[in-house]
Amino acid sequence: MARIDQRDARNADGAWFVDTRCIDCGTCRELVPELFADVGDQSVVAVQPAGPEAERRAWLAAEACPTQSIGRSPRTPRPSGLYPLAVDGPVFDLGHTSEASFGATSYLVLRPDGNLMVDAPRFTRSLTRPLDAMGGVTHILLTHRDDVADARRWAEHYGARVWIHHADRRAAPFATDVLHGREPVAITAGVVAIPVPGHTEGSVVFAVDDTWLFTGDSLAWSLRAQDLVAFRGACWYSWEEQTRSLGRLAETANFSWVLPGHGARVRLDPEHAHRRLLALVGRMRAVA
Repeated sequence: MARIDQRDARNADGAWFVDTRCIDCGTCRELVPELFADVGDQSVVAVQPAGPEAERRAWLAAEACPTQSIGRSPRTPRPSGLYPLAVDGPVFDLGHTSEASFGATSYLVLRPDGNLMVDAPRFTRSLTRPLDAMGGVTHILLTHRDDVADARRWAEHYGARVWIHHADRRAAPFATDVLHGREPVAITAGVVAIPVPGHTEGSVVFAVDDTWLFTGDSLAWSLRAQDLVAFRGACWYSWEEQTRSLGRLAETANFSWVLPGHGARVRLDPEHAHRRLLALVGRMRAVA
C-alpha cells in the first residue's frame, strides 16, 4: 500500500501519487506512459488520470508496482480483475511484479498442450485464482537469473516444469529442465528457447509460434528512442557476447512482438522487426 506520508512532492497535484519508496524500475512508465514519468531517481505521476479508463490504467500501474508505491488519496476500492492483462492473442501480462526482480514483467501464454509462464511475478492469491480458471501453468520459462522472483512457489503450486540455462542455474536450483550450450532447443510444439549470452551468461529468449519473442533483459523497445535497444549499462556478463548473440538471433528468429522483462513491448511487422534488430546490432558493434 502506498504511503501518503511519503508522497513525493514532484507528483502532479491530485489524488494519485508515487511515494518515495519507489525503486525507479520503470514498470509504471512502460505500462502507462501517458500518466507516469521519470524524474531522475524515481517515477512520479506526471498527469492525473481523467475519466474511468485513465483511472483503470492508473490502477494497472498500482497493481504492477513491485514496492506498492503507487496510490491515491482519498483511497477508493481497488478494482478486481486487473490481471492477467490481455496483450495479444494468447499472451497476457501478469502484473504483480516483484522487487526481487526489480519490477520485471512476467507473462502468461495460453497453449493447448499446457500454459507457459515466462519469468515469475510475486506469488499472490489474486493471481492464482484467475490462473486456475485459465488452466494453470505447465512450464515456467526463465529468461535469466535476475527475473526468477517467486518461480519456486509458482512451480510448487502448479507442479510446473521450470526451464533455465545452466549458466544461470544457481538462481533456480529447483529447475527441472536445464538448457546447455548456445543452440536453440524446442520446449514444446511451437516454443523454442534461444540462448543469447550477454546480459547474463545464461540469458535466453523464448520464441512462440514465430510471432511472440520473450526477451528478458536482452532486447526491448525504447519509448523515448522509438527503436529496439539493449542495455549496455545493465550488461552483467559481456557486451561483445550480447552483440554476437543478437546478431545470431537476427539470422535465425522470426517474430513480430518483442516482449521484454524491462523496457517497453512492441509489435512490428516481421520484416521491420528484422531490419531494426540488424540496425541495433550494427550500433552495438560500433560501441563494443
